[in-house]
Amino acid sequence: MKEVRVGICGLGTVGGGTFRVLARNASLIAGRAGCHIRVTRVATRTPKPEFELGDIAFSKDVFDVAKDSNVDILVELIGGYDTAKELVMTAIRNGKHVVTANKALIAVHGNEIFEEAEKHGVIVAYEAGVAGGIPVIKAIREGMAANRIDWIAGIINGTGNYILTEMRAGREFDEVLREAQALGYAEADPTFDVEGIDAAHKLTILASAGFGVPLQFDSAYTEGISGVTPYDISHAELLGYRIKHLGIARRRDDGIELRVHPTLVPRSHLIAQVDGVLNAILVDGDAVGQTMYYGPGAGDEATASAVIADLVDVARSVSCASEQRVPYLGFRPEAMENLSVLPMEDIQSAYYLRIQALDRPGVLAKVASILSEHGINIESIMQKESEVQDGRIPVIILTHTVQERQINRAIEDLEALADIEGRVVRIRAENFS
Repeated sequence: MKEVRVGICGLGTVGGGTFRVLARNASLIAGRAGCHIRVTRVATRTPKPEFELGDIAFSKDVFDVAKDSNVDILVELIGGYDTAKELVMTAIRNGKHVVTANKALIAVHGNEIFEEAEKHGVIVAYEAGVAGGIPVIKAIREGMAANRIDWIAGIINGTGNYILTEMRAGREFDEVLREAQALGYAEADPTFDVEGIDAAHKLTILASAGFGVPLQFDSAYTEGISGVTPYDISHAELLGYRIKHLGIARRRDDGIELRVHPTLVPRSHLIAQVDGVLNAILVDGDAVGQTMYYGPGAGDEATASAVIADLVDVARSVSCASEQRVPYLGFRPEAMENLSVLPMEDIQSAYYLRIQALDRPGVLAKVASILSEHGINIESIMQKESEVQDGRIPVIILTHTVQERQINRAIEDLEALADIEGRVVRIRAENFS
């Protein structure tokens, strides 16, 4: 059996998991790959005595792996943007294939990286960059190759999902975030997770693979969950909805929607039942209809599962001396479309609105009149006298589907009313139809 030589850059959570699974399941993996996959070099800034390297070459400099003639495939697990990009480009220019779990790298620099890989006749694989161990990229690029994919929506950040799940018990955002950090679900600086940046990286990749468009991370709309309150969560439940932090990509004739934000989801829908740190992605194809991919979106061996799946794919190509089996984003370069990301004002959604109103006669009539002036129909309205405090009462409204620009203008007019205090809270709703 031919041998394919692998160099691993980074022995952190995912790198360590990859090293362990490759060693533990070596014969099984070889049987599936049709060749032996052997780690010949490891590079990490800090030596890891818990890993028995034996005759595997070790270096503190990851660029040693990119230049090592005894490495066929470089596995990039260091994360980040600049150094990771330089490392991957160096590997490509040295004729090495690349497997990465770095969604930020692919979302921001993927177009350039894929072009360079095409030029040098090597493969770049990135399944582990989206949704951890869930093989959603392979499902979209290969399993759904016959479908026109109309939209993709999903819970693609486990930290945010964990926080919103725990807040259903009435707990405040800050309290649950501290707990998530203590459990290792959230970083010391949780901005990427709770503000939607991590999810936007993944959504950018999913949209490009699903729709056949260039990666356009800079155009993605992101909105975090720090403004969601237990009050909103409980009242969404009363309306038959659950709040989830979703990434949503939708293909339209005039462009694509690319957005991450808190979203009301019908409580009866499968994705509303996905709790804790788990991920789930819905994909809607014209032939197959809706499919859902569910499982662990992070973790050492869960993500290692996806890294090694890519290694097996690349190793098959290396051992058979064949070209890239599947195009990087599922479409040949000449078949890609230059559809632009639509501005948020052009998206359509139903909306949950929470308005802090003075408890006076005629306030509801003024609110309804403003919404009507902007062409917005009300599906339901909720106001409880028991919640009056200091002469103020929260008013909850669920609208029918309208354009975002209509709701923006209505909110401006509502906030200008003397009878309305503070900002109007707005959360979008999706029914996945």
